[in-house]
Amino acid sequence: MATWSNFNFQNSASPLMEQIIFFHDHTLIILIIITILVSYLMLSLFFNKYINRFLLESQMIELIWTILPAITLIFIALPSLRLLYLLDELNNPLITLKSIGHQWYWSYEYSDFNNVEFDSYMTQLNNNNNFRLLDVDNRIILPMNNQIRILITATDVIHSWTVPSLGVKVDANPGRLNQTSFFINRPGIFFGQCSEICGANHSFMPIVIESISIKNFINWINNYS
Repeated sequence: MATWSNFNFQNSASPLMEQIIFFHDHTLIILIIITILVSYLMLSLFFNKYINRFLLESQMIELIWTILPAITLIFIALPSLRLLYLLDELNNPLITLKSIGHQWYWSYEYSDFNNVEFDSYMTQLNNNNNFRLLDVDNRIILPMNNQIRILITATDVIHSWTVPSLGVKVDANPGRLNQTSFFINRPGIFFGQCSEICGANHSFMPIVIESISIKNFINWINNYS
């Protein structure tokens, strides 16, 4: 989860989020190199007295500063396209979870099981063990190391179901069913929030996923039913 003074990504809990972080670092290095190069050229032009009165055009330098950015863009575009296709890929999901956004709470349905559905409201800060504005009364329980499909919709206005450490952000539109999938590769508790302004209590509809082993998940389903 996000902590104080943390300007970077949250620690990834899925292979896709790892790939997103790798792509971010790759692009950032390219941007830093370009920024340093351009800054050096600008400063060297400001602080020297060189002048060329006879320079009207130079085909060679124009060719260089057209080809070099094109090559740089290729080095950014290829990993980006690869990542886009990876994010859109749907493998055979073990479980389908349906998430429905309301003003201002989420409700969840486990479509593969009978009568496993609940509402998830933000809990009041009544003791020091809770995370302020992040904890909920009913967490989403999911098995780790399995492909999960999530269907997302809303009943009233546009919401957005977002869990940063899983690299998931999908709009919840009324009358439309959006779909994505993710793979949680470690046990833990992962926090998210609605990421689309949806009214007065937009800040007070968090998302909490608890990732557990498949054995404990089956026990939870049996106890819930």
